[in-house]
Amino acid sequence: MAKGLAYIFPGQGSQYSGMGRELAEKYKASRQVFEEADDALGFSISLLCFEGTAEELQLTENTQPAILTTSIATLRAIEDEGFKAADFVAGHSLGEYSALVAAGALSLTDAVRTVRLRGRFMQEATPVGSGAMAAVIGADVGTVEEACNEAAQNEVCSPANINSPNQIVIAGSAQAVDRAVALLKERWGKRAIKLSVSAPFHCALMLPAQERLAAELEKIEFNDLRLPLITNVDAAAIRLGIDARDALIRQVSSPVRWLESVQLLIQEGVEMFVEVGPGKVLCGLVRQIERGASCLNLSDAETLSAAKAALGEAAGS
Repeated sequence: MAKGLAYIFPGQGSQYSGMGRELAEKYKASRQVFEEADDALGFSISLLCFEGTAEELQLTENTQPAILTTSIATLRAIEDEGFKAADFVAGHSLGEYSALVAAGALSLTDAVRTVRLRGRFMQEATPVGSGAMAAVIGADVGTVEEACNEAAQNEVCSPANINSPNQIVIAGSAQAVDRAVALLKERWGKRAIKLSVSAPFHCALMLPAQERLAAELEKIEFNDLRLPLITNVDAAAIRLGIDARDALIRQVSSPVRWLESVQLLIQEGVEMFVEVGPGKVLCGLVRQIERGASCLNLSDAETLSAAKAALGEAAGS
């Protein structure tokens, strides 16, 4: 039986200045992705990716279309090189949009316009500084939930990203998150690191953004998927366009169930993960979840060349 292959797509935090430039220079298909995204947005997202400052790229309404565009440009280069097609796709938060473009459910134009709005809506859902996020190291979900529930005190505090057995990100009101961080250290001896984020993503404070995004997503045509996608919100496989829309709406204020998503992919026979797009965050998480898992990051011409050699018979026809 052939080894199962999953393409996984990164979310916010993976951006860097210069991303995608080399691919656009080498691959016509990648260059066309950047050109289509520029046309869709009415400004040069390609220039932002290739030459933008860290500060510009950190603005969430820039970050989201920049990462999506670079991820799809990377995917087109992979296809150009004749790599084996994926059996499954998944994406972390924003990356779910990239995964849906890869699966044929969303057009690049619709996706890139929508994620720019998504970034804006999420930023505007809470006043700057009123929310916070923190990464908890080495605590299980039950412990983190208990700490969040006790720390909330009629405010919002809850798990936002269940990334791996060793890493859970919490989000909510700034004071409630601070209380949870202190409680985790005092009672359980667990370390938590406050994250430099512009808003508290994937918690109930994002409900205003979710409502605004839902109205935009209702205007867009979703096709049924060419291959199964494992959703963030349910850690379940979907194939219908209507289910994809529903998953994108609900994920705005719900936790990203990445740990369970990767576990499901492994249960389904996936033995090779390919992280498509900037950064190496997801490969790191996959290895925390399943130590023996194979994961390659493809983000530029150099990593594509190395991957062709590593994948052997998986590359080519």
